[in-house]
This record gives sequence, C-alpha cells and structure tokens, in this order.
Amino acid sequence: MDWSWLLLLICPLVMVFMMFRMKGKNGHGSHSNHSQMDWTLHEDYNELKVENQRLKIQIQKLS
Repeated sequence: MDWSWLLLLICPLVMVFMMFRMKGKNGHGSHSNHSQMDWTLHEDYNELKVENQRLKIQIQKLS
C-alpha cells in the first residue's frame, strides 16, 4: 500500500497546528514586551551592521 499521499496531508495539518500554537503564545504577551523585543532586535541589527563594516574593511586590507 502506498502511504506517500498521507505525508502530503500530514504536512499542511501540522503546519496549521503549529501556527495556531504560535498565535496562542503571542496573544498572551503584553505590548510593552513586544516593544522591548523590537528595541533589542534593533540594537542587535545595529551591532551586526557595525561588525559587517569592520569585517569588510579587514577583507579589503587582505586583498
């Protein structure tokens, strides 16, 4: 018996289940928590930009 069709049905169902679980977890947080997370992501992004520039300069020196 060929069960490959079952995999095609299970994958989307699992994704829908995971999406609902993620939405449920995010719905219980406070708005200030999201603002803090956004600020942290912004700081991390800026740090990565600075590190990227530093690495570009090092690569240019090696060339």
